[in-house]
Amino acid sequence: MIIKLDEKSNLANYLQLMNQIKEKIFTGELNVNDQLPSIRVLAKDLNIAIITVKRAYDELEREGYIESRQGKGNFVKKLQLEKLKEMKLKETKLELKSIIDNAMQIGLTNQELLELIHELLED
Repeated sequence: MIIKLDEKSNLANYLQLMNQIKEKIFTGELNVNDQLPSIRVLAKDLNIAIITVKRAYDELEREGYIESRQGKGNFVKKLQLEKLKEMKLKETKLELKSIIDNAMQIGLTNQELLELIHELLED
């Protein structure tokens, strides 16, 4: 499993790690019951603190993407399609809210924003 953190990103390392693991689950690169690298190994490979990887794994477990098995490690959990869709919809709404707020700050009207969205959808 290849994970690359962007040091220039405004996103915290644990969030970048979470997003990349989620993406690998969504694309099928990681499947149900696949074992994730140990916290120590991944922290060493990425040259980040163990606590950063632990936080990402804890959040992924809390959100239902992975499960921790005592003494065995962390594994991809079987997700219900409807729950997965609901989680992605929630994330998308948050991202869109942020984009809308940014657009309003620079003075875009609702119509201009909708036109921009339509333009991007056509590409």
